[in-house]
Amino acid sequence: MQRTDPVPVIIFHSTLGLRPVELAAADRVRRAGHPVAVPDLFGGEVAAEVDGVPSVPAGFEMQRRVGWDTVLRRAAEALDDLPPRTVLCGFSMGVGVIADLWPGRLAAAAVLLLHATTPVPDGVAPGTPVQTHVAVGDRFAPERRLAEFQDSVAAAGVAGALFRYPRAGHFFTDPDLPDHDPAAAALAWQRIETVLAGVR
Repeated sequence: MQRTDPVPVIIFHSTLGLRPVELAAADRVRRAGHPVAVPDLFGGEVAAEVDGVPSVPAGFEMQRRVGWDTVLRRAAEALDDLPPRTVLCGFSMGVGVIADLWPGRLAAAAVLLLHATTPVPDGVAPGTPVQTHVAVGDRFAPERRLAEFQDSVAAAGVAGALFRYPRAGHFFTDPDLPDHDPAAAALAWQRIETVLAGVR
């Protein structure tokens, strides 16, 4: 049997900057046997804290200061080093990065959207695994946007799934934030790892 190299994964961080939650996610994916890239789209900056908690408004201000063009350029440069069949994974703002870059990476092996969503673009291969993981009532994942995702999944014929987590906060996978929900995070990772185990 011909041996195939493991499919790489790229993780795009949230508007709070590259923090332990994304680095821990990368370690988890590596333990599952995948090479991982985690580009720092803010050039080493992270959101200032208020009462020991990263500030979302500070994160948005940092994102504005860095500039979306710079964010996308850094993300695209990281992708340039990876094959077409790379798994795209985004946390919150990172989903926005995927939204802009996915049309140029239609051969992605799978797409994992955490804490936000985006429609599947035209031209994605039918059967491609695409997952959205969001908290119920998340203002960053409004019903209209979720409906657009589901409609695009049906139109594209991908293996899409929308998972919604009740009683969880927006960034429920991050143990350093008040949003954290251990049960929801564990279930989301179980579902993500099922996808990763199946990509070739």
